Order: sequence, then structure tokens, then C-alpha cells
Amino acid sequence: MQTHERIGFKRHLRPEIVPGEAVYLFAEGGVTALQGPRVELLASLLDGSRDVPALFRDLPDDLPPEQAGRLLARLGAAGLIGTRAGEEPGDPAALAYWEAAGLDAVEAVRDTRGARVRVRSVGDTAPERVVSALRRAELDVTVDAAGAAADLSVVVCPDYLAPELEAVDAEQRRAGRPWLLVKPTGAQVWVGPIFTPGNGACWRCLATRLAANRPAEAHVQASRGRSGPVARPDLGLHPVASSAGEVAALEAAKWLAGYRHRGQREIWAFDTFELKVSHHRVQALPHCPTCGDPGLTRRRALRPVTLESRVKRSVDGGGHRAASPQEVLDRYRHLVSPVTGVIRDIQRDTRGHELFNSYRSGTNVAAAAPGIDGLRSTVRCDNGGKGVTPLHAEVSALCEALERYSGTHHGDEATVRASFRALGAEAVHPDAFQLYHPHQFANRATWNAEHASFQHVPEPFDEGAELDWTPVWSMTRRCHRLLPTGSLYYGAPAPASITADSNGCAAGSSREDAVLQGLLEVIERDAVALWWYNRTPMPGFDLAALGDPLVDELREAYRELGRELWVLDLTADLAVPVAVAITRRIDGPREDIMFGFGAHLDPRLAVRRALTELNQAMPSVLGLRERDWSGLDVDLRRWLRTATVANQPYLLPSSVRPLPGYLPTKDLRADVRLLQERLEDAGLELLVLDQTRPDVGLAVVKVIVPGMRHFWSRLAPGRLYDVPVHLGRIERPAALDELNPVPMFM
Repeated sequence: MQTHERIGFKRHLRPEIVPGEAVYLFAEGGVTALQGPRVELLASLLDGSRDVPALFRDLPDDLPPEQAGRLLARLGAAGLIGTRAGEEPGDPAALAYWEAAGLDAVEAVRDTRGARVRVRSVGDTAPERVVSALRRAELDVTVDAAGAAADLSVVVCPDYLAPELEAVDAEQRRAGRPWLLVKPTGAQVWVGPIFTPGNGACWRCLATRLAANRPAEAHVQASRGRSGPVARPDLGLHPVASSAGEVAALEAAKWLAGYRHRGQREIWAFDTFELKVSHHRVQALPHCPTCGDPGLTRRRALRPVTLESRVKRSVDGGGHRAASPQEVLDRYRHLVSPVTGVIRDIQRDTRGHELFNSYRSGTNVAAAAPGIDGLRSTVRCDNGGKGVTPLHAEVSALCEALERYSGTHHGDEATVRASFRALGAEAVHPDAFQLYHPHQFANRATWNAEHASFQHVPEPFDEGAELDWTPVWSMTRRCHRLLPTGSLYYGAPAPASITADSNGCAAGSSREDAVLQGLLEVIERDAVALWWYNRTPMPGFDLAALGDPLVDELREAYRELGRELWVLDLTADLAVPVAVAITRRIDGPREDIMFGFGAHLDPRLAVRRALTELNQAMPSVLGLRERDWSGLDVDLRRWLRTATVANQPYLLPSSVRPLPGYLPTKDLRADVRLLQERLEDAGLELLVLDQTRPDVGLAVVKVIVPGMRHFWSRLAPGRLYDVPVHLGRIERPAALDELNPVPMFM
């Protein structure tokens, strides 16, 4: 502290002394109280008019200099006092503002006045209001001066996806200079982020996320042979553009003054109709071709899938997990944004009973169809979340959306192009896991015309045709196998003989968590197929004897809705408890029979999972009106209109049994190994593809077990016919025409 500098309370603090009580320091955001008789004596001297020698000279007799020195040191350490030069630049209010920001006020003013700002416009966007605001902030501004050196560039554009911004970004990256992006047009104006080459996201990182959240625009432009964004109508008012200009000027001044905050990595979006402000994080994509490593995803697929010992930390919901639901939500909620997020939003489905805990999130790419039907599916077929509490359901919806995003083809996956014949034993034949019957291929045209797209039978596989293959780790053989890329990733280029679906896809807070959930789903759907297509009567669980308060509450909730509820035991040869929760309406013209499925090593959790999945499905069925029928899947529509327990008697329990016992385990890897051993004892191979995306981080895998059944209509010879006989459910394998003609539509 130099002796010629004056000392006093910070400029943004106003002291008020209440004798005998405290010194109150008033700031815009609150009040600080300093208690003690000595601080009251000192406070009256801290008005900024004295330097240090003068302050000590004017101390009252009952405040010794050594005590005053200790008080000054404590006030300085708390950031409550500072020094001032003899003659200071700038408006006193501006100096107070910078001190409130935690900066040296004089240096901040000098830094902003001495900085050079270049304003550039892209497209036909007028930059005048932004320029005026920057100059009112006392910044040195040049406009569209090509090649001009600047401490900060402000780029004004009509759309953050404007193609010209790619060249701007490249130029700024070459120069190593920061730049601020501004959209002052439209009813919603945007300011930010500030791009800092070499540190944080680049424009391409931002554009990748923006484009993904504008699927209708991409479809229209591609259909018309164009690139870039669709031109928007010209709308706005002078105050709208001015508001963007003023915020841009504020952010530019703060940046140049040295003030840093998280919002500088975000888009500040202002809805000028509702006067609502939202913030959207712009994340650096680790695999970005411009600023990252585009080979990350490929290298992950080429590594073995290894599992570590992982203690179960959450076991009280619908499964065993390595992290609690709140931890997962806190870790990944930043990926939710309609502007820059992987997920547009997460919303509770308020239809139905409050116990249903049903949530919807983002876009279900697994249900997407081509053209306008696919665009409609982004609205209708969003991802679902279920759980025993609203928090569990919200996290379930979050994870399912991230799972589907991670399982989508992005173009950076590991691939090998060859024919099946050329690859030899390393490749897995699609018929081993797609499992269509030759009769289904022969009659595919008739079948496809009568059923929903996800039930469609593809063309027979051509073993001589070249296509893309992706390495998948065989946990059984401890080596990589090759599967068609189009069967592993939604939207991947593939011949008409290859289909992709979500069976075995799972997300988790760890890889072990995800592999276990994927395995349980494969086992669950296989068990459902064995029951459904063979229409074998199965025993039911005694729900009244479970002693589970959640189950008791749900039974009462379904009674209030005028419905019956029961749960069947579908456990098959792998001895993993699998349950189906079934409900039917008993007070209307239709029974509206619906299902929910669940599998878990803990049979109590298998029942809970089946019930919560049923809860998730119920909102779309309850109160179904005639005009809603056209939007339903054709097979679901037929089922709801015609199915009864009288004409589908296998839906009713053949007997009632208690829940089997369960010995709890503590390690997720141990559970995976147990299931792997059971599969291999049955002569089955366990394959795992790590689909975790570098920009997401949530562990996502796809589990494939060739020979295991999807519950959709896949009727090839194998387990579907043999296992029910082995289990004693039926005396002989069913003939093809004896199988359930209704495909499972869930």
C-alpha cells in the first residue's frame, strides 16, 4: 500500500454507523454488519479522503495505532476496503461497478478505454445499434475493417448457423483472438458466447449442437438441395436490437476489463415477448474436427471392453446403480437445453395418476421414420422415463435420451467396409441376431403393408454385398467380432437388409452399470418373446404378500381408475426374474389391456420395474378419445379395440406363487459375470459395444447376444421354439402358424 494513496471502504459499499450496535455496509446485493466499538471508531475515517499517514494521524485517542492496523488488515483481507489514487479516470459510478465485480476499478477503466474492438457483420444484419452501444461504453470501435488487429471482435449475424461464420472462426483461430457472437434480430435475441481460440468451444462445436436441435430445417434444406439455415422472416423493433447491443457492449467491456464468469461460455437468450432470459451452455466437443480429436470415438470402439469392481451405491429404486439419481442429474443436467443441449427438455407427463411418475425427454431417434413422419415422431415418440419417485423418473428420462443420442450414427464410428464372405469368421451373420424366419422374408411385402415401421421385415441379407462393419467386443471369446454398423447405430447408412433397434442399449453411471442394465433388457425381452408368441399360461406373483408399500399404493391407484392389475412371472431358462405387469379396464366398453416389463436379479425389483414401465405407458391410453386413434401404432390400435382376457387367456395367471428369495450382492461386476456365465452355459456369446460419446460422458453400451430374442416379431428357428419345451411349458415346439399372430407392440 503506497502512502500517497487514499484509503476507504470500497466504492460499491455505503457505510451507516449505529453507535453502540454495528457498522452496516450496504451493497446492492445485501448488508454486512461489523460489530465492535473500535471498528465504529475506525469506520468514520474510512471515507476515502485520507491516505494511510493521515488516517493514523487522525485516530482517536482510545484507538491505538497497532489495533487500527490489525483492523485495517482484517478489513482488507475481507475485501471491504481499498485504495484510491489522487486523480482517477471515469465516472465514480463506473468505478464502483468494477469494484463490485472484484476488479481494480482504475485498471478496469484504463483497460477498456485502451482496448480495440472490431465489429463485423455477417449477412445483411445491420450492426449500427451494436456499434453505438459499444461506443457508449467508451470502447475504441472499428467497423468491418478487414485485417484490423483487435483485442476483441464482435460479430453480428442473423443466425448462429450462418455459413460465413465458419470463415470468421477460422480467421480468429489463426490470429488467436477472442470474439463475441451476437444475434440482434428476431423476437429472441442472442448474445454470446465469447470464443477464445485454444481454450473452450469453437464455432463448429456450437454449430453441431444447434443443427441437431433443428431437424425440420435440416430436412427441408436437404430435400431442396440447399445447405445452411433457412432464412427467417425479418421481424423486430428498435428496442429489441438495442437490447442486444447494450448487453453485447456490457459483455465486451467486462471481458476487456478482465472480468471472467461462466456466462461468457453461454448463449444469453432474451425472449422479448415474455421478457424472459435463459442461458445455454456452449460446450467444447472433445471430438470436434476443428478444435478437438475426431478419432476419439473410433479408438474407444477398438479397445477391449473391460469391467472393474464397482460397488453398488444406489439400490432403493428400480435397480442397482453406481451413483444415486441426484448425482447423475447433477452431473448431466447441463446437457438439457433447447438451443445447445443434447436433450431439448425434460417434462413430467401429468396425465394419469400422480403415482405414475412418468417423464418425457428430447427426441426418440430409435422411433424416427423418414420424411415428415420422422419429424412428427420427434414430437410424438419422445423418450420415456419411469421410476418409483419423480426424481428416479426424471433421471430415467434424462439417461434414456442420452442413451439414444449416443447410439445415433455421427459419422466418426469405427468401420470396416467389406462383404460378409470377405470377412470370414470374424463377422457375425445378421441372421444370428435379427432372427427373421425365411417365411417372413417371403411374405414381407404383405406384412409390411399391414404393420408399423418398427415391425417391418427387411430384405434377405446378401452375403456378397459390401457394407460397413463395426468392431464389437466379445466378452466370451475375448476378441473383437464385426457386426453391421447399421444394426448398431440409429441412422447409419445400411442396406435394406439391416435394421437397428434399441434392444440391449443401456446407459449407466458407470460402464459396469450400463452393461448390467443392457444384459437385463436382452434377457427380459427374450423371456417376453418366449411367453408372448407361444401364448403359454404363466404363474402370477402374490402382490398382496409382497409387503411393498409402493406396490400396495399402485394397486389402489389402478382400482381408483377402474382397472384390474396383476403381475406374471416370465422367468425362463437363465433363472433371471422377469415380470410382466398387466392391467385391464373393467368399467368400459373396451378392456384396454396394457403391459409393462421388468427384469432384475432381485425379484422384488423386477416387479417394481414392470409396474413402473406400465405406469409409463398408461398416460397415453387413459382417456383415449376417438380422434386420438389415428395417431396410435396400428398394432396397438387393433389390440386396444379387440383384445380381452377372454380371447387372450394366456394373459391371466395360471396360479399364484410367492416371490422367490434373493441374496443381495454388493458389486456390479459380479452381477455381470454371473449373467455372463449363465449365458455361456446356455451356449450363447456375450457381445458389448461401448457407445459412450466423448461430448456426453455418460456410459452407454449396446449388448448383443446372438440367438436371444427381441420381443418384436422375429420368428426364426431357435430359442423361441425350443426353450418352452425344455421348460415344460409346452409338449412340442410350436409350428410357425401356431404362434401368436399379434406382434408385441411395446
